[in-house]
Order: sequence, then C-alpha cells, then structure tokens
Amino acid sequence: MTKIKEILIGTNNTGKYKEISDLLPKNIKKYSPVDFDIKSPNENGKTFNENSLIKASYFSKKTNLICISDDSGLEIDLLNGRPGIHSARWGGKKNNFNVAIKKVFNEMEKIKKNWQQTNSKARFICSLTIYWPGGKNYSSEGIINGTISEKPRGKEGFGYDPIFIPNGFQNTFGEMDPKMKLSIDHRSKAFLSIKDFF
Repeated sequence: MTKIKEILIGTNNTGKYKEISDLLPKNIKKYSPVDFDIKSPNENGKTFNENSLIKASYFSKKTNLICISDDSGLEIDLLNGRPGIHSARWGGKKNNFNVAIKKVFNEMEKIKKNWQQTNSKARFICSLTIYWPGGKNYSSEGIINGTISEKPRGKEGFGYDPIFIPNGFQNTFGEMDPKMKLSIDHRSKAFLSIKDFF
C-alpha cells in the first residue's frame, strides 16, 4: 500500500480542518478547499457516511487530489437522534452554533420540562472518508457516548462541544484541553481505522 504523501482536507469548517489536520502525520502536505476557492457541495445524503463520501468525492474530483472528508454530528436520545446529520443546519444559514445550542435546549424543554434533572444521553458520530482520484474510497466511523450539560461550558473546540460531556469525564469538550479531546473523541476513533494509509 502506497502511503499518502499529500492530501486535501475536504472541509470549509475551520474547526474541523484543524482537528483533522492535527490527526494527520506532520510530514504530509495538507491542502484546504480555500486554497482552490472551492465551495462545499450540497450534502443531501441520508447518513453521515453518505455525506462524508459526497464531500470527499466532490473535492477530489475538483482538484484531482486524494481527499479526506468528515461528516459528523450530535445525536440526542430525548430528541430521537436529532439534530443528527442536520447538526450544522440547526445553526441557520451561517451555521451559528450559539443559535444551534439554544435550539437544542428549546427542543429538549418542549419534550421534557426538567430534562436537566435526568441523565440526558447523547453521542457524537463521525464518518471519515478517503477518496482517491479514480474513485477508490474507504470510510470509517467513530462514536463517543456522553450526556448533554445543563448549559454551555467552556470556550475550546467548536460546534456543540460546550454542551457535550463524554462518559467518564466531568468536563464538556468545550472545557477540555484540545489535545485531550482529540485523543478520545469521535473523530480520533474514526481515524484509527484509516491511519494505516498514511
């Protein structure tokens, strides 16, 4: 298996770009869609896996580079798995996660007024896809289980990190040292299955 020497990280989300970049070996040349002025494709898949494949194949075909893309999101049991694949969209047109987090709390309250008193189960899911020019592709999935905090806590990370407490920890991802988060989160778990390509 030829090791990958350069790769396009197929996301226009700066938080995601940094996390995927930090997972990849230091010596690999990394590109971003911004370098090629490419907008993100329409994500119309039904699953995280379908959406990560849509992104990886789209960016790879546009640049003729090997591409790695992720699709990830938060599933909350009380909300029957929502926001799920629509996690970013809950933040509106600008993907504002302060808006998205407010919406999560509002939706949870509609179903259960005192949800804060219960152990509100949730999980982060990440599907990572590597796509080669020519069509070969490989996907893997990582899941981390946890609970939803009563209010946003911490300034680290991005997205829903301030309201997610991984099982076995007291802190939200938003309060965690980024290196610590990256060593246990859904993205690093998905990466374990594909790191041999690098």
